[in-house]
Amino acid sequence: MCCTCWKWPRADDRIPGTRSAELAWLRDGTGFFYTRSPLPGEVPEDELHYHRAIYFHRLGHHPARDLLVFKPARKEHWPGVALSPDGRWLIVTVARTFDQHDVFLKDLAAGGNFVPLVRDLPFAFEVEIVRDLIYIHTNLDAPNYRLFVAPAADPVRRRWREIVPERQGAVLNGVKVVGEVLALSYLERACSRLRLAGLDGNVTREIELPTLGTVFGWDGEWDGEELFYGFSSFSVPPSVYRVDLRSGRQELWRRVEADLDSDAFEVEQVAYPSRDGTEVTMFLVRPRDLIRDGARPVYLTGYGGFAVSLTPSFSRSLLLWLERGGIVAMPNLRGGGEYGEAWHRAGMLERKQNTFDDFIAAAEWLIEEGYTRPDRLAIAGGSNGGLLVGAAVTQRPELFRAAVLQVPLLDMLRYHKFLIARLWLPEYGDPEHPEQFRWLRAYSPYHRVREGVAYPAVLLATAESDSRVDPMHARKMAARLQAASASGRPVLLRLEPRAGHGAGKPISKVLDELVDTWSFLFQELEVSSEPWTKGPGSTPGRSGNALHQPGQ
Repeated sequence: MCCTCWKWPRADDRIPGTRSAELAWLRDGTGFFYTRSPLPGEVPEDELHYHRAIYFHRLGHHPARDLLVFKPARKEHWPGVALSPDGRWLIVTVARTFDQHDVFLKDLAAGGNFVPLVRDLPFAFEVEIVRDLIYIHTNLDAPNYRLFVAPAADPVRRRWREIVPERQGAVLNGVKVVGEVLALSYLERACSRLRLAGLDGNVTREIELPTLGTVFGWDGEWDGEELFYGFSSFSVPPSVYRVDLRSGRQELWRRVEADLDSDAFEVEQVAYPSRDGTEVTMFLVRPRDLIRDGARPVYLTGYGGFAVSLTPSFSRSLLLWLERGGIVAMPNLRGGGEYGEAWHRAGMLERKQNTFDDFIAAAEWLIEEGYTRPDRLAIAGGSNGGLLVGAAVTQRPELFRAAVLQVPLLDMLRYHKFLIARLWLPEYGDPEHPEQFRWLRAYSPYHRVREGVAYPAVLLATAESDSRVDPMHARKMAARLQAASASGRPVLLRLEPRAGHGAGKPISKVLDELVDTWSFLFQELEVSSEPWTKGPGSTPGRSGNALHQPGQ
């Protein structure tokens, strides 16, 4: 949850320090466990983003009386809290890094102290407790993840029993216990597969999905008989399906309404070689039967970090681009999680350049295959994706016409000194370590800007209240590029007041940013503001109704 405080019907139930809080309610609704950050004065001002802890709040009591339940061993560790469905077991998951977790359990019925389930292991763990059994989803000695089960009352390692082994070519990216069924979500070639298994782990059936796409939010009651799951794809708006676990019958339950002609677009997944020969997959979304004449406007986006997977999903704003003859390209770069932990590790720390090479190779492939040319190619990314785009712009400026960097990370020699960025040292490396400094210095976008280089048009978008990536990155980069670029193309800084990293942004601010972003891209790539109609010799954006310069 991303809010500055929780508000309840009683005036005193207003709890400060709960931005990005997690909570777990008691079954009777009289109180909840929650995470919060320290308040001003409790720790030094430059450490307010650390020292998170777990508290218990009883409704109607003043927050100053809330009980401290759990405090991690180190200030940088990030705790999360959950309760088993029957309310007996309190589960605390501590992220030592974003992909390394400790897990502690407490039996609220019996009392006593927290018991460690896992501690000090360099692996990711997610757990769920149902009927006093712990289901442990982990990449422990399994880069594509597997599932164990163990008794909650005696969770020592020798009592763990593997029930869903690791599969080659498929990443087990989530598990949910629903009634007498395990709902297993997999990624195969960066697309979702949803399988049902018995509680022994043996798969009984596969859920038929509408097309290549992404399953999200699969859930159901721990003692229920129905499963709900969300589904989205480039041409399928977010939809919720209901599965009757007794009969196996599936039905569409809800769908976001969208004025979309899905037959007008085609989605394909291609593969191309990166600089070192590694095969990288990429999704292409384009108007159906589009001719490869080398002149299509292409919007290329990526992420490639923190084991985050980019999979097919619906975006109304991308329809604006597609309906005007544009192509959307989304590669699955090393550093992401689409192909398991090994794929992630191939694009982090001293191997981070692989991520940038994969992205640059995607742009080269699109040009070589006749989809576009450099003056019709735009790139965009946010956060770690902003770092990606910054690296591409400074390493291969001649490849791109325009670039959008949203809440970007760009000064990699000082990034760790601001806000919560010390949490990312395991992903990028520590600039205060001589060898790691050399890795970071080699690609740090801010430090690679050179005088007299013809850089593409650049829009850097940031927010004053971003608590993750300090807006200084975008500010410094804008000034540096404005002073250095010899192309004469604009370098713009968009600073959003009273907004953060993105989540929870009011719809009015979202719309304003989308208008500014797409106006910038349409302007720079000379894309027509009118829907494109394919015809002999037609070229998107070259008609008489192309966007004009401001003021014309």
